[in-house]
Amino acid sequence: MPDAVICPPAVDRDEWTDWRWQMRNRIHSLEALRAYIDPTDAEVKGIEQTEGVFRWNITPYYAQLMDRDDPSCPIRRQVVPTVQELEPDLVGVEDPLTEVAHSPVKNLIHNYHDRVAFCVTAECAIYCRYCLRKRMVGDADFFMRTGELQEAIDYIDAHQEIRDVLLTGGDPLTFNEAHLEWLLSRLRAIDHVEIIRFGSRMPVKLPYRITGELCDLLAQFHPIWINTHFNHPKELTEDAAAAIARLASAGVPVGNQTVLLRGINDDVATMKALNQGLVRMRVRPYYLYQAQLIGGTAHLRTPIETGMHIMRELRGRTTGFAIPDYVLDTPHGKVPLHRSYVQGRAGNRVVMETYDGRLWAEPNPIPDDVEVPFRLPEIELPTDADTIDTD
Repeated sequence: MPDAVICPPAVDRDEWTDWRWQMRNRIHSLEALRAYIDPTDAEVKGIEQTEGVFRWNITPYYAQLMDRDDPSCPIRRQVVPTVQELEPDLVGVEDPLTEVAHSPVKNLIHNYHDRVAFCVTAECAIYCRYCLRKRMVGDADFFMRTGELQEAIDYIDAHQEIRDVLLTGGDPLTFNEAHLEWLLSRLRAIDHVEIIRFGSRMPVKLPYRITGELCDLLAQFHPIWINTHFNHPKELTEDAAAAIARLASAGVPVGNQTVLLRGINDDVATMKALNQGLVRMRVRPYYLYQAQLIGGTAHLRTPIETGMHIMRELRGRTTGFAIPDYVLDTPHGKVPLHRSYVQGRAGNRVVMETYDGRLWAEPNPIPDDVEVPFRLPEIELPTDADTIDTD
């Protein structure tokens, strides 16, 4: 049985389990953070020096999961800024998947023929340090007015090839029920939209958002799917399990998308415990993502060989559906990171074939202080491989 999260003595339990109270009382100052941890000098400097560069926000629920005295705590490292975010990085990329170039209207990404990712909000309950959309989360320029939401819905309506709509952000479950009902009813009125998916970390960072009222609303618009984002076994709490159970009872299948993070979950034992715990909670491990080339995240990225080794060690040693697909998201779509697609290492780049036959060379140097469990074969960098300029 997962552990329960105990609310602080100074907080009434009814307030603590109110998701709106949690949102109103998010932690975004050093003074508030000290109620949960004893920040290190590096964390203090990180908070001070990243101001105006990278935003941060932590729900009290998620802060309660942090180890007060251990700066290597896997929960702490996901959400507390450090000076490492300001160290020289391989790249300073803000949009590594060229999402803006694939956006025919504001915040609607049409990369694959039959599906779209609809970033309906720029708000999140917490701001993860490795976030793919650091460029937009919390930025007022990326919030959507009603007219802009309707413009994206009109685009979906006009393109009959779109059968699958992913609602993402930010986190779409920061919307209240009335706003969600407005959005879902308009999408459901489009005949060719077969499924609606949510990408939400609420079951992880704020499970009290998964209320009976929300589940009743979602059940009116089936088929609804949710992919959430657990990264570490410490996140598999009793409250999170209860949130998943409410979704399952409402007929909402839940999948999980983990990001491989250095020093947080980049070992076989942690990944096995995470995925087996997810299955016990009725969450299907879906993807294990290679961390993206977002500026300021070098300290959290791993060599691709590390992830490939973890996947090999999981195979045959746990339930088959407890093993996610290890993938890299590229401007040309997701690439499964196994030898059917990965051709080899060309110096600091890993060369792979995308689903449509193009070549992608992912900048992925092996840090001097990292021992990889095996080496990909060395190859020449193909002249026709697309890549990110790191000069």
